[in-house]
Amino acid sequence: MLHSLQLKSTRKMVSRATCLRLLRSTTTCRRSFSTEMEVVAETATVSTSAITQNNRRNAGRRRLSDLMNRADPLKTNFKDALNKLHNEGKPLRKVEIIDCLSHLRRSNRFDLALQLSKWMEISKITISDADRAIRIDLLAKTEGTDSAEKYFDSLQESEKTSKTYGALLWCYCRKKMLDKGLKLFEKMKELNFASTLNYNNVISLYLSNGQPEKVPPLVQEMEQRNIAADLYTYNQLMTSYVSVKDIVSVEDVLENMENNQVKLDWFTYGNLAGMYINTGDLDKANGILQKMEKLEDINDREAFHTLITLYQKTSNSSGVNRAWESLKSVVPTPSKVSYLIVLVALSKVGDLENLEKCFREWDSGCRHEIRISNVMIESYLKRNMIEEANSVYENVLKQGVEPNLRTFGAFTNYFIKNTQIDLALKYLEMGASKANPEKRCWFPVDETIKMFLAYFEDNSDPVRVKQFCEIMKKINRLDSTVYDSLLSKNYAASEVEL
Repeated sequence: MLHSLQLKSTRKMVSRATCLRLLRSTTTCRRSFSTEMEVVAETATVSTSAITQNNRRNAGRRRLSDLMNRADPLKTNFKDALNKLHNEGKPLRKVEIIDCLSHLRRSNRFDLALQLSKWMEISKITISDADRAIRIDLLAKTEGTDSAEKYFDSLQESEKTSKTYGALLWCYCRKKMLDKGLKLFEKMKELNFASTLNYNNVISLYLSNGQPEKVPPLVQEMEQRNIAADLYTYNQLMTSYVSVKDIVSVEDVLENMENNQVKLDWFTYGNLAGMYINTGDLDKANGILQKMEKLEDINDREAFHTLITLYQKTSNSSGVNRAWESLKSVVPTPSKVSYLIVLVALSKVGDLENLEKCFREWDSGCRHEIRISNVMIESYLKRNMIEEANSVYENVLKQGVEPNLRTFGAFTNYFIKNTQIDLALKYLEMGASKANPEKRCWFPVDETIKMFLAYFEDNSDPVRVKQFCEIMKKINRLDSTVYDSLLSKNYAASEVEL
């Protein structure tokens, strides 16, 4: 999620996850692409009263639970359970069905949601445009875009509305189907169905297809058609300029946003800071990050994760620590992901004191996560603090946590760098025993193999060469490159067997 802000190439545009995080984090862009139909459905069927909404939602969830209990053991067939409820005089109200649909979609249980959607249509329940839009979305996710198209084509002309067109457009955008998406969008413009959301979808389509140069003209077209740009539009426009390294235009967009009194959010600031980091202007990046810190409504955990990571990229230790303390003030019990992010950041900026403090804080909660322990082990080994690294490792074993390949790789690298061949082979063997020999495993990394080969070049050691080759053979890593390298160093073929 965080890597999307790095914007390293024109073909790695804003990811779907980044788009969703952005839209969830802004009040002006609540209707994210994947949740557009839920919002439409909820606004079409649910009362604006918050209390009524909660009551209905709770009732719907209870009925959903009842429905699931009545379904078959695999919970894959709703039809019989729904019919049974109906025959018992306990039919679901439409508002409950919509809530069930939303719940299932949020849980990524699209097959069940599609069954429920189809049942609605055959049960003489009044179907709205929003319901049909949801069906299109579900068909695309479960059966593919062709099924969604077929359903759309089967609709009467009066049922082909802005909602159903918009749902199909999003299906094309999600699958990066540029030609079909643009053709449909032209038709939507003819029908006067073009909206801010639909323009944003097409902007995303251009970016995901590596065509950032097409975005500025599209935004100009929005202005000409008097379709208001929102925060997401501006962010994507800046992304397009970043992709072609047009920093001046990025700053012009920012100025335009400020002149139009568009409230900037943490994603906008993060995007800008990432841009300045990539261009090497760390002073401007830090200035933007300080503005991001001062946002009054920054209470999103991912915002703090972004802030920590970007401060780390500017080697700003104090910024990392401030962002961490701010996160804890909003989330008193940070998640393991939060701890992992801040520990990695503190390790990379070289702040050993706060790194150890943060790790002790995590460890005191009796929570065990090998990835977090690995950060400490690697940090200590990088500083040749082998006793401290061993202490963390022993504690991992006492806690009943299994070391992973990264753990063994860290110790293997440390010992081979320090020409302690027996210990290096010991940890190499431990890692190999954990690796899957059926698959091409990344363990050990190529750099580790090169260090072993360099050691054997400088030290004639047939016994350990054979041991090394036996270990590598176990995990299918004794390839011709390793074999030829060892033979070229005058080791006998009997010592090196493929």
